[in-house]
Amino acid sequence: MGTHRGGYDGFTFDVTDALRPSGDQELIVGVWDPMDPGPNPRGKQVRDPQDIWFSPVTGIWQTVWLEPAPVARIVSYKVTPDIDAGVVKLRVQTANAPEGTIAQVNVMKGSAVISWNRGPADQEITVPVPDALHWTPESPHLYDLGISLYSGVSELDEVRGYFGMRKISLKKDSQGIQRLALNNRIVFQIGPLDQGYWPDGLYTAPTDEALKFDIEMTKKFGFNMTRKHVKVEPERWYYWCDKLGLLVWQDMPNGVNSTGEWRTQFEVELARLIEGRYNHPSIITWVVFNEGWGQYDTVRVTNWAMSLDPSRLVNSASGWVDHGAGHMVDMHIYPGPSSPNPEPNRAAVLGEFGGIWAYAPNHVWLRSGYTYAVTQSFSEVTRGYEQMMNQVYTLRDNPGMSAAVYTEITDVETEQAGLMTYDRRIVKGDLNRIAAATKGKPLPTTGYVTILPTSEAGPTQWRFTYSTPPARWMKPEFNDSAWSTRNGAFGTPGGVVRTNWSTYNIWLRRDFFVDRPERLRFFLRLNHDEDVEVYINGRLALSEAGYNRAYDYYPITGNAANGINSGRNVLAIHCRNAGGNQFIDAGIVCRPAVSLTGSGEPLM
Repeated sequence: MGTHRGGYDGFTFDVTDALRPSGDQELIVGVWDPMDPGPNPRGKQVRDPQDIWFSPVTGIWQTVWLEPAPVARIVSYKVTPDIDAGVVKLRVQTANAPEGTIAQVNVMKGSAVISWNRGPADQEITVPVPDALHWTPESPHLYDLGISLYSGVSELDEVRGYFGMRKISLKKDSQGIQRLALNNRIVFQIGPLDQGYWPDGLYTAPTDEALKFDIEMTKKFGFNMTRKHVKVEPERWYYWCDKLGLLVWQDMPNGVNSTGEWRTQFEVELARLIEGRYNHPSIITWVVFNEGWGQYDTVRVTNWAMSLDPSRLVNSASGWVDHGAGHMVDMHIYPGPSSPNPEPNRAAVLGEFGGIWAYAPNHVWLRSGYTYAVTQSFSEVTRGYEQMMNQVYTLRDNPGMSAAVYTEITDVETEQAGLMTYDRRIVKGDLNRIAAATKGKPLPTTGYVTILPTSEAGPTQWRFTYSTPPARWMKPEFNDSAWSTRNGAFGTPGGVVRTNWSTYNIWLRRDFFVDRPERLRFFLRLNHDEDVEVYINGRLALSEAGYNRAYDYYPITGNAANGINSGRNVLAIHCRNAGGNQFIDAGIVCRPAVSLTGSGEPLM
């Protein structure tokens, strides 16, 4: 029937002439993958995966299907919104259409047609979109499309689709700095690096719900953008970006590109990428090269990509080797952040930074992996992320950075720099604080009212035991009268430690009292070395491995927050130490109630 070369783009074959008149039919789709080094773009797939290079994907990793189609049919369409003119422009590509075939385009809101136009097939048709609602991450409005093909009064074919009224451009701010603008409004873009790998299917997600989950979590982390890194996803992933509202920087998967043949193949697949994913409003930037991997003829290839799609921005080279082409000047730094200087005709962006690591037991590909910034606990990840994001927003203001990409949304095999584990089950930090920092609005570190003081300002009295207590030791009704009573903090002598703790385990309890808890939002103030579990009235409020080096605030949310009573409450803590110095101290503070959601719990 035919052959196809390339591992990322869709293709079709007309099998009609090969079919038998009746009976069973056999269709064979065979795939050969030369792997690395080979002539095709491949992204991070290598024969010997390690560090930031991952397992290769061979065979058929996307959907294959067979469908009937009319002889004269719609093959594809290309939709380009123009918010300034209030129109959408379409070109309907056909096959075997008789001379004089007309394409009719209906713009719909649900089932209601709000505007339409018709014109010759395979030519541009302009349709007005009255009072257009613009597509944004906050309000990702999509219009439905109905496209019909007519020969005279006979309908030959029809397809349905959608589009968004969205514009991406450069725009100078009031200081004359070149910025990124969405729908003519300057928008700071902040997103994660997303490599699109899965522990069970590598390139292939287990379900459509899993694709959707990644995008939902990206938004929950406070991001408005994501950089799809040297991989092209199935159409459904982009559909969910369109539907849920997430800006996409789309990388071209890298190849070796060391020969003329290999470079030709790279450009063939780059053109297919731009043409094949053109209609998605979520995609706003094409990234041609990454960190010099297979980079060649940079200015020519970049200008050619810009000519293929004048409606979007083109990032010529993300990191390392810049030749002054494209719409952005892009740098990478680990851990960072930092920023290049904006240029008169190019916006300054930070294409990669971050990579804070903390070990998540039973949720890693390998115990020791590749990372960029090592921490000992999820709370350190949170604090480090907040510090980085504070710097990001400082760089936004000076020298005028327009976007930043944090590495990364999930761990991937041996690269363990994710905000989530590879299996997507654990957030490695406080989701609320991470989201607030991402938006440039970190949770405050001052202005709290103390309910139960820590030992920072003076001794605090605790009931405690070094012996394993009964299973209900954390419950308010548990009788702890046989436990010892001493002053905190507990740990290796020094600093605010007032009781020496040298065993592997310690269990502690302390009462606190609250009036009208529904008016308040509660936080733990906690310093621990090492693993800690914190309960309030018998309900788990926090479980964190490792140590956090310093006192920090943790929102009390969900079931634990709902269990705080008017009157007496019990704070109960179990801390474990595996060796070296040890420490435990905690208190409770509050602020006026605000809307927060839970974090640190299993997600899937």
